[in-house]
Amino acid sequence: MALAPIDLRKKIVQITLEKKKLTHVEARVGIVLDITGSMQTLYKNGTVQEVVERILAVASKFDDNGALDVWVYDTHFSRLPSVTERDFKDYVQNQILNNAAIHKFGRNNEPPVMEDVIRKYTVEEDTGVPVFIIFINDGGVVKPIKKVITAAAVQPIFWQFVGIGHSDFEVLKQLDTMEGRIVDNANFFHLDDIAATSDEMLYDQLLHEFPSWLKAAEEKRIIRR
Repeated sequence: MALAPIDLRKKIVQITLEKKKLTHVEARVGIVLDITGSMQTLYKNGTVQEVVERILAVASKFDDNGALDVWVYDTHFSRLPSVTERDFKDYVQNQILNNAAIHKFGRNNEPPVMEDVIRKYTVEEDTGVPVFIIFINDGGVVKPIKKVITAAAVQPIFWQFVGIGHSDFEVLKQLDTMEGRIVDNANFFHLDDIAATSDEMLYDQLLHEFPSWLKAAEEKRIIRR
């Protein structure tokens, strides 16, 4: 019997984890989705749903309850119900596009949603377990995110920014060289077309810098493993 796409992706994630010596790591996994106006086509054509499913495979391997926490943002943000293997089908349509309460397709403002991510994992649910946040963005981010990331370096949260599309991502490209942090807690890579990127390449890039952050964060006693 052919494997379902989610099961195939979990196999690819497992291979990636073995390659990067991450098979024994437990982590909370969250995704922050840009829902500004320029993202409208990617929501309507199913690309964002596909991204959620691809990242869910990572959460299924890292998180003991297999849940992927979800946020969307433009000038406002919404913290959405977590998604699991039981309910991922049509998640974007049902939870985001059909939800009139969600502010969508406006301009971008990242710090408020980032502060809510920090609040969830360090105030509301402070477990000490590492947190892996995948932040999908298709354009410029506001410069104050640098201040948020610098202040959050003491928290057990790693921020993996993924730029999609054809913007210059000037601020995000500077993340690796930002000074004044106890550990390097953020990484960025750019994909012109995320839908055309293979699962193997996506997972390899997503998990490229997470291992070195885990090591540094453990040495600085930011996380307990």
